Amino acid sequence: MSDELAGRDAVGRDIVFYYGDGELDKLTGYRCAVLQPDFYSPAELAQLAAGGVRLLGYLSVTEDVDLDPAPWHRPSRNPDWGGHFVHVGHPGWVAHVLRQASAALDAGFHGLFLDCLNVEFTYPEDLPHTLALIGALRAGAPDAYLLANRGFELLPQLGELVDGVLFESFSARWTAEGYAPWPPDTLEVHAQYAERLLHLDIDLFALDYADTPALTEFARRRAERFGMVCSISDKALSRV
Repeated sequence: MSDELAGRDAVGRDIVFYYGDGELDKLTGYRCAVLQPDFYSPAELAQLAAGGVRLLGYLSVTEDVDLDPAPWHRPSRNPDWGGHFVHVGHPGWVAHVLRQASAALDAGFHGLFLDCLNVEFTYPEDLPHTLALIGALRAGAPDAYLLANRGFELLPQLGELVDGVLFESFSARWTAEGYAPWPPDTLEVHAQYAERLLHLDIDLFALDYADTPALTEFARRRAERFGMVCSISDKALSRV
């Protein structure tokens, strides 16, 4: 685990995933914050960095939230969030993602949070293109901290390109009825993935969704057993 997080337990204020804006005073209480690049000015990022916060900018690798038509768009969209699925290997999309990454780093982010890596569930033919794009991001920013969200079908090569992996919804999830733990069979599958991650020389994190002390404690204790620094939030990632 990196020096910035070494020596801390998995229930501390090590990392926060926050997709709102403002809240600079609260964010300064964390060692690492994953934020939306469009929501913070360079001056605000500099203020957070001066407070010792490692800043990671959100970056979607396989979905485009821009609803304007683009040549890399596939006909279908993410049913939960509405973003366009894309042809990941399209040169226009690759250039678009690299520009976004460069802009975030130039604005003051220390690294990037790479989201939407589970293309094996939608367009598995894009797995090699996804890995190649992550490789291009690493080549373009060799000193940036890269945190991947899941991406298990990209292992073990993914572990050679990123500094950390987040296991989103490791123990708990949001449903139409509210927040709940995964059923036992899913928890077992997730445990098997977590065991694979333990063999990689990278930082490990969990992001779980909970709204009660009992579910929060369950998620945190389970993450700790697998060596993961745990963050708890709501579906909208609106908590700081």
